[in-house]
Parts: sequence; structure tokens; C-alpha cells
Amino acid sequence: QIFESTAHVMAVDILVDLLTALARDTGFQAGEVNLGGGFGVDLLDEGRNPEIASFTDPMMDHLTAKCREAGLLRPRVTIEPGRWIVSDAGITLYRVQTVKRVGDLVTYVGVDGGMTDNPRPSLYGAKYRAAVANRMDQGATETVTVVGKCCESGDVLVEGLRTPPPERGDLIAVFSTGAYTFSMASNYNKIPRPAVVLVSGGRADVIAERQSYEDLLRGERIPGHLQ
Repeated sequence: QIFESTAHVMAVDILVDLLTALARDTGFQAGEVNLGGGFGVDLLDEGRNPEIASFTDPMMDHLTAKCREAGLLRPRVTIEPGRWIVSDAGITLYRVQTVKRVGDLVTYVGVDGGMTDNPRPSLYGAKYRAAVANRMDQGATETVTVVGKCCESGDVLVEGLRTPPPERGDLIAVFSTGAYTFSMASNYNKIPRPAVVLVSGGRADVIAERQSYEDLLRGERIPGHLQ
């Protein structure tokens, strides 16, 4: 994730050099350029929540100045602010299936999902905020590690979560999962993808059906000579 505009401003320098060379060598002048995305989202509520203008204003000002300096018409600009738009709109709910205490070292809370629905912690070490959704009014007395069910040492969703004493059946809410979770989900270990529910204005509507095991097997075939 990117939390300040330096990288995008540097990209403008490289881009305008390319546009200048194209115009000089071929006469082509680009009508539109894409300056990308990566705009940061404060997943851990650490006070880093930059407005989109903190990225776009410096890059647009720099692009305008560089194009004027190079004698180019400034092209139309597109950006890719997907995560910045949707990340905080998503919350993933997990149900606790197991609680395993390893002496005084660590307490593992195993849930009914994991790296299949959110691979980012295992892939990139992404960190998320979480809470026990069904007991928000109770004091946190323990520190736990929330893990998935994929039988992988890297299937860890949240570390260092402060909770009431965890119990089977608790609901764990992981916040800011609107981006790069459902789109990156897999069926590793033949785990079906969860449903997606849109909550708005007092309504709750299923917008992606929960997968069944029949869904997972529907496209698979056993050759006739092996049956």
C-alpha cells in the first residue's frame, strides 16, 4: 500500500519522458494515461487515512507542469482507486469452531474460514483489525491468534487479538476486507467460498450465493474406463 504521493509523482516523470519520445519520434500524442492506484487504506486504524486528493493533486499538478515544459498537451488521466473505495465497506464474519490453548504460550482460535477466503495475511503478512462480534459489550481479558482450517502453518488471519475468553460458536468480525478477499478467494482443500451479503438501509440481501460441495464437484468427471 502507498500512503504518500512520491511514487506517483516519480511515475509522472518517467511517463512524460516516454510521451515526449513518442511525440518526437512518431508524432503520436497520447490522449489518455493511467497513473495507477495502490492508494493506502488504514487497515489497523493507526491514523493513516489519506484523502484521495492527497495523491491526485500532487500528481496532476506535476503532470500539468511537466507536459507544459515538454510542449505536450496534457492527456486525460485515469486512476485505479479500487481498494481505497471498497476496502472499508467489507467485514468478514467467521464462526469459532475450536479453541486450543498451548500452555501459557498462545491460544489459537480456529474459525470456519481462513486463507481460502482471505489469502492476504499468508501471502503478504497483511494485518487486520478484528473483534468478537457477538460479545462487543464484554471486556477483553485474553490475547489470541485467529487461524483458519487449511492445515497450513501460514493460515493465520489475525495475531494478538484481545478478546473475552473465546468460546466455540463466537463470531469473529474482521474489518476492512472489502478489497482483495472475495476476488482472491480459492477452493483450496475443497473449501467452498462463503456467501456475500449486502447490508444497506436496514436491508440484508445475498449478492453472492454460498458455494456448496455440489458446486465444487459439478465440473469434475471420472473417465468411463475408470468407473
